[in-house]
Amino acid sequence: MKRNILFALIAFAFLSSGMALAQQNSEKKDWQERMKAEKIAFLTDCMELTSEEAQVFWPVYNKAEKEKGEAFKVMLDSYKALDQALKEGKTEAEINNLLSKYLEAKSNNEAVDNSYADEYLKVLPASKVAKLFIGEERFRRNQIHKLRSGFRPQDEGRRPGKTGGRTPRMPRRSEGSTTNN
Repeated sequence: MKRNILFALIAFAFLSSGMALAQQNSEKKDWQERMKAEKIAFLTDCMELTSEEAQVFWPVYNKAEKEKGEAFKVMLDSYKALDQALKEGKTEAEINNLLSKYLEAKSNNEAVDNSYADEYLKVLPASKVAKLFIGEERFRRNQIHKLRSGFRPQDEGRRPGKTGGRTPRMPRRSEGSTTNN
């Protein structure tokens, strides 16, 4: 009897942990979809795209984003390999090889934007392509600001100033420091 109860508890724990992991993956995917929709709206507004421009621009942009994502993954993987090699005390030759791979991946990641600038110019005027790059940087900075100010995706819909049980952000030195450094 005790064995059956123990087995049932282990099975329940296993199943509930699997369901929790599935829920986390679902929440991550939902967050990514919301972020993508927010970015599209932000860029469309920033670039002042007409519906005709949007129809030809977004397929090119989506293709570029896919390539940038792949290039970023390669860069991140090479960064992790380099970091791991340093931690493990690999030889100078191995580190030099991994460093070269990382720098090449980093360069390739940046080259995607450069190569797609020409593609964008085929479907949009230069002023709107410039607004795209400015808009992407503004969007990135807005997201960083949200994260630094304590915003989390699960906080959406809550009133500003309410921490929802979280510890409030510590003030920066300039916000109330009494020491003079």
